[in-house]
Amino acid sequence: MEKYLIVGLGNIGPDYEGTRHNIGFRMVDALAAEYDAKWEDRRYGFVTRISVKGRQLILLKPSTFMNLSGNAVRYWMQQEKIELSHLLVCVDDLALPFGQLRMKPGGSDAGHNGLKHIAQILGTQQYARLRFGIGNDFYRGQQVDFVLSQFPPEEEAQIPDCTKKTSAAIKTFCLAGIQMAMNQLNKKKPQTLPPPSL
Repeated sequence: MEKYLIVGLGNIGPDYEGTRHNIGFRMVDALAAEYDAKWEDRRYGFVTRISVKGRQLILLKPSTFMNLSGNAVRYWMQQEKIELSHLLVCVDDLALPFGQLRMKPGGSDAGHNGLKHIAQILGTQQYARLRFGIGNDFYRGQQVDFVLSQFPPEEEAQIPDCTKKTSAAIKTFCLAGIQMAMNQLNKKKPQTLPPPSL
């Protein structure tokens, strides 16, 4: 059975629950809930497993805190003998407007401490990530407060719909590959062209 490691990034503990920086946890929580899978407190994180059409998905919420996420990723990749191409990291992204979702095969960490540590530990930035836009509506110097704050009620209300889409994208990634998942998720909205000048 082919195995995949799906990692949701976040910080453990009640102080961080529901914060923007923890949306990675909520993406894997939503997928686990769909299969009624129960989380176990294991080494370096909370782990559960689901089976999707003959593929085994190991879901991981690291308990290392964000800036040491790579330790958990490396441990579970080695433990389960997961290839790099079968790793998907679910993460919050300031560069995308709230609720916009993007799948990428690699790229820079864009200042995200979790992604930075994973790249450092794995020795590469070429691992797939599923990015959930949290917007960047904050004043200069307020980034930390912003990512560690709760979503406002109007955004919170939209999260279940967004995580339905992320669950579908994760399954497509495992069943049909990253290209197909990117095609489905990263569809651009059609641009409206200005009327021709007469």
